[in-house]
Amino acid sequence: MGALLMIFRSRTGQSRIFKGVLSGLLLTVFLPILPSLALAQEQQEIVCIQCHSGLEEKYSQPVKLWRSSIHAVNGIACNACHGGDPKDMANAMNPARGFLGVPGEKDIPAFCGRCHVGVTKDYLSSAHGLALGKGGPTCVTCHGSHLVRKVSLELISEKYCTQCHNFERAKLIKDAMLETELLIVAIDGRIEGFKNQGTDTGKLEQSLFAVRNRFHTLFHDVDVEKVKKESTQINGELKKIDNVLQGLDDARRKRKIAGACAVAGALLAGLLFHLLRKTYA
Repeated sequence: MGALLMIFRSRTGQSRIFKGVLSGLLLTVFLPILPSLALAQEQQEIVCIQCHSGLEEKYSQPVKLWRSSIHAVNGIACNACHGGDPKDMANAMNPARGFLGVPGEKDIPAFCGRCHVGVTKDYLSSAHGLALGKGGPTCVTCHGSHLVRKVSLELISEKYCTQCHNFERAKLIKDAMLETELLIVAIDGRIEGFKNQGTDTGKLEQSLFAVRNRFHTLFHDVDVEKVKKESTQINGELKKIDNVLQGLDDARRKRKIAGACAVAGALLAGLLFHLLRKTYA
């Protein structure tokens, strides 16, 4: 009877361990994707997507393009731009429910500017914005309408720029901004590394956020000399942040050395104590 009880307890313990390990694995695998699954479910409930997905290509294509866009990744669906009621099929395109439809060419900056306020201001003050309605590019010319592309220097390319003019001036601007973008990416990664180690990086994150925003204002500027000058100044600000990070690196290195010395000292003291004890024993 005692033996049976021991076997039962052993199997019960193993079962608990197995369940614990299984639960840990499930949390590790599925927990990170739960927000994405919830977002996907929420998007599928939007009647615009349900309806347009089943229509002929002319009307279903916008949904297909949108699925691969930065808007879809961030949970920004049809109604966020076009308005209307995303939960009511009958009133989805009712102006009384805020439906705006498709904007005319001149209205596109204001249409996008409801969310992208600062960017719209930069665009309107640029040579591109001043040519609005006169053959100049709008937001969707470079960023796309439904397959909205993430802002990066990749947008400054022959593929997009040569729709209107040659790539020479744009290439000079891109080259001037490339070093700055690489610095921003590198510093952002280093800050994230310190943050993951428990370091208070709040001020560094704020500083980088401000510098990055200043950098982004150059994306709509077509004045080569101005972009070069601003990029140089921004690089100076980034190097100040980098110097702070270097200081944190140095401090961490010194702590590691101090820790190693302390451990070595403790081991040496232990060894000496052992030898002395053995000598006088």
